[in-house]
Amino acid sequence: TAQENRDILARSNADILGRLASIEMHLSDSDRRLAAAEMKIESLTSDVADFRNRLDDQQNRAQRNNVRILGFPEGVEQGNPTQFLGETLPALLKLPEGTELSIERAHRSLAPSPVPGQRPRPFIVKLLHFSVKELLLKSVRGHWTGRDTESCFFPDLSKALQDHRRLFLLVKKILCEKEVKYGLFYPATLWITYRGE
Repeated sequence: TAQENRDILARSNADILGRLASIEMHLSDSDRRLAAAEMKIESLTSDVADFRNRLDDQQNRAQRNNVRILGFPEGVEQGNPTQFLGETLPALLKLPEGTELSIERAHRSLAPSPVPGQRPRPFIVKLLHFSVKELLLKSVRGHWTGRDTESCFFPDLSKALQDHRRLFLLVKKILCEKEVKYGLFYPATLWITYRGE
């Protein structure tokens, strides 16, 4: 009968409306959960970035007295890099008489030994005193040439900080071409001196 059909239709509509209301409630609940998860992810991402920056800062502070020396041929240290560098560097860099380098330890970088024709691995030198590190870097001003090899001396910085400082390469090249004085200071601050200012 028509009444029965209307009743069936009404029950069916009520069932559909109930299901829609349930779906809307679940969607609303899912939206709240998703928003909370997104906020948590954003917070965790910020925390991870902060921890990464702190870790990088700690690594650089731990390496504060380290110098990285490139260019010495493999094996020249004859198994004792600390003694070799302690005896060789003062004479090669013409350091003041009686300068004590106070090398705590020195070693080649942990990369695999190079095959003939490849660049030698750098020395990583840990000095006991920051002032000695500064003296070495000022003595060479980036590089020293002699003994049929070119050696370069650099602060031993973390990879993240090296990458950050590398962003200045193009600017530094332009400044050199224009003969503008500049300095790159720790951690990654470019200081430009132009017309005395």
